[in-house]
Amino acid sequence: MTPATQDLDSALAALLDTFTASNPASRECFDTHARFLPGANSRSVLFYAPFPLTMARGEGAVLWDVDGHRYDDFIAEYTAGVYGHSAPEIRQAVMEAMEGGINLTGHNLREGRLAQLICERFPQVERVRFTNSGTEANLMAITAALRFTGRKRIVVFSGGYHGGVLGFGAQPSPTTVPFDFLVLPYNDAQSLGAAFAREGSEIAAVLVEPMLGASGCIPALPGFLQALRTETEKAGALLIVDEVMTSRLAPHGLAALHGIRPDLTTLGKYIGGGMPFGAFGGRQDIMALFDPRSGPLAHSGTFNNNVVTMAAGHAGLTRLFTPEAAGALAARGTALRERLNARCAQAGVALQFTGVGSVMNAHFADGEILRPEDLEAVDARLRRLFFFHLLARGIYASPRGFIVLSLPLDDEAIARMEDAVEDFLAVHARLLPPRSSPARE
Repeated sequence: MTPATQDLDSALAALLDTFTASNPASRECFDTHARFLPGANSRSVLFYAPFPLTMARGEGAVLWDVDGHRYDDFIAEYTAGVYGHSAPEIRQAVMEAMEGGINLTGHNLREGRLAQLICERFPQVERVRFTNSGTEANLMAITAALRFTGRKRIVVFSGGYHGGVLGFGAQPSPTTVPFDFLVLPYNDAQSLGAAFAREGSEIAAVLVEPMLGASGCIPALPGFLQALRTETEKAGALLIVDEVMTSRLAPHGLAALHGIRPDLTTLGKYIGGGMPFGAFGGRQDIMALFDPRSGPLAHSGTFNNNVVTMAAGHAGLTRLFTPEAAGALAARGTALRERLNARCAQAGVALQFTGVGSVMNAHFADGEILRPEDLEAVDARLRRLFFFHLLARGIYASPRGFIVLSLPLDDEAIARMEDAVEDFLAVHARLLPPRSSPARE
């Protein structure tokens, strides 16, 4: 073991000791809940060793855990919480909807109103249907592409995450549904072209995130997205753009920002006002497959059009997260990312923040990051060091370095985040790999 390794292990151990000593109530909650839930939860991403914090309440962009500690919320429910916690406008809409009856067992007024709003906000969505999650939305979009084209193969990309049963890492996930997937490297137009030249007639669709989210906020190169559109059109395949996360990164979604018009788009997260929500939509002729008057595909779900989500979604998009607000939040995120990268460059360390707009990810890597494979050599202990350092300073982010801005996050909280990163650099710079090239902006 080298002295540098010993120092890193010692620094991390000290942070973990402080964390454990400071959070006895969270530890007790974890031990108790683990008797009934595997790993004490129903959402794997929320776990981290030695035990995760248990949150007691939230307000605006602030969280309090069961031990009474206050945190600036820089994870925002992994992008679903763009409105923060219990926004008055959302609460009012939900209460009004509940007063009219929760389960109406029929078409309701709120469903059509939200659908119209989404189609107007995202012009590529000519018709839309609702689900309860982004996972369901992507499953239905894939099903539509298979039926519409009469083909079987779906192109996806290494590092892509399209829901709990649609993850594509370095190895196949045992929980991924058994469609006929062809997994290609992200941001590699040459591999894409070769795949279509070889088997384009068998490809029903390409499913892509315009920025890899779960794999580290790696943006698609504009030329890569254009190649996707060109190749699918030539082959008669469909282009499905997963904007469950990225639709919040620009006024009309990230694909529109790049001038790309997909055949199908999937949505979710914040569009339901913070409630369980997903949606898939796109070209009228494709979506006609789900028209019960004539289409061959049934699409069920008891709570697809539940009035609580419909009301919360409409209130959020009209009263809080308008296209103008989306653009302003994206600008704040871009400015923060640029300032953080400038500080890292000044410190001379291989730490950079990638992403688009209001969503970013910290990476202990040098040079340009184009795909998850560029991060394979990163020491995972550095991510843990950064995460527990931020926690100790009252900043709640993700263990993988994922950082998200929400509407109620004020300038003072952003300044505290910057101070926490600067302090991290001051305290731990000697443990970080040195920089040899500029970070990608």
